Amino acid sequence: MIFYGRNIIAVILSLLAGAAMAQSPEWRTYYEKSGYQETPRYDETVRYCQQLAAGSPWIEYTTFGVSPQGRTLPLLIADENGNFEPQAVRASGHVVLLVQACIHPGECDGKDAGLMFFRDIAIYKTLTGLLDHVTILFIPIFNVDGHERFGPYNRINQNGPREMGWRTTAQNLNLNRDYLKADAPEMKDWLALFQKWLPDFFVDIHVTDGADYQYVVTYSVETAGNMDTALTKWMKDYFVPLFRKRLDKSGYPAFPYVSFRKWYDPRSGLINRAASPRFSQGYTAVQNRIGILIENHMLKDYRTRVTGTYVALKTICEILNNQYKDILKMNLAADETAASPAFRQNPFTLDYKTTGDSVMVDFKGMDYEVVKSDLTGGDLFRYSKTPKMFKLPYFNVQEPSVTVTLPEGYIIPAEWNSVIDRLAEHGIIYQTLKTPVKLKVQTYKFSDPQWNCTSFEGRQTMKAKTDTIEEEEEFPAGSVVIDMNQRASRVIAHILEPSGPDSYLYWGFFNTIFEQKEYAETYVMEALAQRMVEEDPALKAEFEQKKTSNPDFAKSQWAILNWFYSKTPYWDRKLDVYPVGRVMSRSVLDKIIR
Repeated sequence: MIFYGRNIIAVILSLLAGAAMAQSPEWRTYYEKSGYQETPRYDETVRYCQQLAAGSPWIEYTTFGVSPQGRTLPLLIADENGNFEPQAVRASGHVVLLVQACIHPGECDGKDAGLMFFRDIAIYKTLTGLLDHVTILFIPIFNVDGHERFGPYNRINQNGPREMGWRTTAQNLNLNRDYLKADAPEMKDWLALFQKWLPDFFVDIHVTDGADYQYVVTYSVETAGNMDTALTKWMKDYFVPLFRKRLDKSGYPAFPYVSFRKWYDPRSGLINRAASPRFSQGYTAVQNRIGILIENHMLKDYRTRVTGTYVALKTICEILNNQYKDILKMNLAADETAASPAFRQNPFTLDYKTTGDSVMVDFKGMDYEVVKSDLTGGDLFRYSKTPKMFKLPYFNVQEPSVTVTLPEGYIIPAEWNSVIDRLAEHGIIYQTLKTPVKLKVQTYKFSDPQWNCTSFEGRQTMKAKTDTIEEEEEFPAGSVVIDMNQRASRVIAHILEPSGPDSYLYWGFFNTIFEQKEYAETYVMEALAQRMVEEDPALKAEFEQKKTSNPDFAKSQWAILNWFYSKTPYWDRKLDVYPVGRVMSRSVLDKIIR
């Protein structure tokens, strides 16, 4: 009884100390001092982060990289044991939670919510127990250069704050399209942080665009099949129902990320899609980790959105503290599954499509009317202030649209250093050949390559038809061999399988293999082509068929003679052939990597 009484006294004293601190203006954030209308600039954000670290032994302020304009990337770490290195945190048995804000700096809700959240945990100590089994990493501003392109006109759809940052980096890259290709210096630094800590749970905080509705917080999680089966089941059956229940009880009901089948038209129905690994939560899914995308509703006022984010963070931390042992076990099992030979026994899904199956759901929307615009002639959706409950079809069933049989390993020739350099950034383990090796590999022959006519994220993206071929190839010293028996096997597949939605073929890393570099002069090929059709009736028939099926080809002397050139031994056999080899035999792979 005496022990119990002492505990009560300690709690009362702690609460009184917290209340006293709460009256101190030095701990009020810039956002709070502005009357909940403004968000701080980079320097003020860093100053407050450093103040938090100086004010509590539970918090450390550090940085994890430098932007192209020379700004450091800020990171706060909260651990009640004062463990601020991954090894010590892992030894303590804590779950590592990575929370990220301002990847799109105009969408800055997470920054202001996170700063108050850290303060209330470690300074005021009004949020008890949230660090019992969880260590929190918090990136208040990821896109630091875009953040400082500050102004009142950066988010035309958004209701506050008064001024905010810009969507892209100083190099005009959208970081939330860069996770797999990793072109931006900031993303390379983020990947190094991710590999250093390998967080158990990830939160990425955004603000959405589009329609009007009643929800403050919407979310997106990967439950379509692109994440480990056990992690997917836990998210669907446990986390999501509990997350929604607790937010609803807190007065901030949550709903899956709102995307309509016909954008702007709620009555067309809601649709859900699996995220590819260019996006944050799609990337963490292929790294065998759970990610949740928070998308606050842009038309709600800034204070409401920040408070909703705060409640969401608190709820997530409560769930993780309760489930920390299970999460650690599931993540370990997911890594072991991805590294096992059994993982490759079934076709691997690279991409998904939404089926026509749907369920009816209640959707808390706002009443609206559709009128024709006098200016453009297009549909104009006019929302009223009247809440309305809609019964909408929700198309949330995904099925594989692109699958592949995975090899035992891959071999990348030494000259493709632009690809090789990125492997370690993603935590991919490989071995480098010290001497040349000649072996038969499976690879792809491409046809009908098509490039986008405009630049996308600084690259000329492309797609092509594929045929599987086998070739004997000599790989020089310096080539790298990747064994698929490793935890990052999903990441490897998405990088190197060309049919993937974010493959390095798609992103243009291999564009030069489609460029013909040697040609035959017409005066040489005319005579040679004549002899070829005279000596090979089958070739002549193939030629006539091609002319019939392709009138443009039939009208072009150059196209015709180049086609005949392609049938000669002079033709470049590497043209349109994928240089990455797929090693299908385990015994062959083991022999190479010994």
